[in-house]
Amino acid sequence: MPHVSIKHFPVDLDADQKQRLADGITATIMAVFGSREGAVSIGVEAVEKDRWTSEVYEPEIAARPQHLIKAPDY
Repeated sequence: MPHVSIKHFPVDLDADQKQRLADGITATIMAVFGSREGAVSIGVEAVEKDRWTSEVYEPEIAARPQHLIKAPDY
């Protein structure tokens, strides 16, 4: 606990970028939740632009606004 799931349009991330992303998110999660480093998991999933609305926006953003701590401006 906790698990962070990141969905994004396809972009090539090299190993260094992935590590920086993981390190930054992990540090923030640890500071805010008081979690230990080994308890944090992070998933990254590329979603094609033409599938974004049906697979991400509608089910995870529009249908669940009560779970958002930051909403998109689109």
